[in-house]
Amino acid sequence: MSTATELRQGIREHLGQFSLHVLLVFATGLTIGSERAVVPVLGRDVLGVESLFVIGSFVVSFGVVKSILNLYAGKWGEEYGRKPVLVLGWATALPLPLVLVFAPSWGWITVGNVLLGINQALTWSMAINAKIDLAGPDQRGLAVGIDEAFGYSGVAVGAWITGLIAGQTSLRPEPFYFLAAVVVLAFLVSVFLIRETVQYAQAEGDDDDHDANLPFDEVLKRATYGDRTLFAAAQAGHIENFVDTLFWIAVPLYLTSQGLGIAAVGVVVGVHSAMYFLQIATGGLADRIGRRPPVVAGMFLAGGGVLGMVLVDGYLPWAVLAAVAGLGMALLYPNLMTVPSDAAHPTWRSAGMGVYRMWRDSGYAVGAVLIGLSMEFVNAEAAFYVTAVLMFVSGAVVYVWMEETHPDFGTHEPPAPAPDPAARTLAED
Repeated sequence: MSTATELRQGIREHLGQFSLHVLLVFATGLTIGSERAVVPVLGRDVLGVESLFVIGSFVVSFGVVKSILNLYAGKWGEEYGRKPVLVLGWATALPLPLVLVFAPSWGWITVGNVLLGINQALTWSMAINAKIDLAGPDQRGLAVGIDEAFGYSGVAVGAWITGLIAGQTSLRPEPFYFLAAVVVLAFLVSVFLIRETVQYAQAEGDDDDHDANLPFDEVLKRATYGDRTLFAAAQAGHIENFVDTLFWIAVPLYLTSQGLGIAAVGVVVGVHSAMYFLQIATGGLADRIGRRPPVVAGMFLAGGGVLGMVLVDGYLPWAVLAAVAGLGMALLYPNLMTVPSDAAHPTWRSAGMGVYRMWRDSGYAVGAVLIGLSMEFVNAEAAFYVTAVLMFVSGAVVYVWMEETHPDFGTHEPPAPAPDPAARTLAED
């Protein structure tokens, strides 16, 4: 594309393609949500896994693979474009329903979650980058909020539908027929209806800017520890995924051990994820007031909701506290991700987002190990206490170290580039 009109950014200007990406991120959420309520109970009640730590292993495999592929998805999205990476992500998920239906042992479920990790990394990374490409800088927070809202609404709906199907039929194979339909439809939409968007990011930036076209190792360093604000965002993203992991592993096992039926567990887990739909509002809010206030509030609110779940008893109180934790996640989740998007030059924004998402989603693996060990050697309640305390500590780090990155409100400045030795020599001569 060469004309200014063709490269104009804005959600309204690209409503058709933007809407298709919303549909696809909803499908991404449905894919992971289809495991949330059913698979941990499937391991315990059908496949005979007695160790709670072993049950958590399927999230470890998911988290390790997703975090690594997030890193490279961003890099590949810059090099090859968003669409090829998106299509590859959906192609990877095609065997997943078959694995879940026919797995003879828990090891197969763990292998299946490797496929899920690849799918989630590639599809969700490209969905968010494509929306940011199309929306432009003035609607970046709103675009991220819409992406995360519909993605996690998909998680909620997937957990609710598969929990309902399992409650009326059995833990397998029926819930995974629904998953198969979602994956096939999303793959076809990606192949035949989605168009490339990387050109919008390329047109947005000035290639002559000193911050443009950073090498990948420099992007990795800056987004990890070279910038205090981005470090605060990365550690917060890592820890907040402990909450998501808790609702994936510990919450279904804890609630069923307290006598709650699998259909009701699906509702509680689904209520938590459904609150993420509010990210439409919280992402747009951050465009008006800045990223930092909702991130700080969300860290403490989510930690409080998790802590409250082990201090109450009963279906309704559990659902309410799950919703409180979900509200906190809705406040922090899109706005943490917008921080590296604000700070990155458009020429390496996808790679910078990939670094953040790598550290964030490695929290699945670390959280699964920590939560699994807590359940195995202490009790299920200990996993809730550990997660809540870590959220409070991480929130304090954000409060102390994270500067505002919104272009209109922020004080954050990226680190100055290292001086060019060749330029210094010329100046001296």
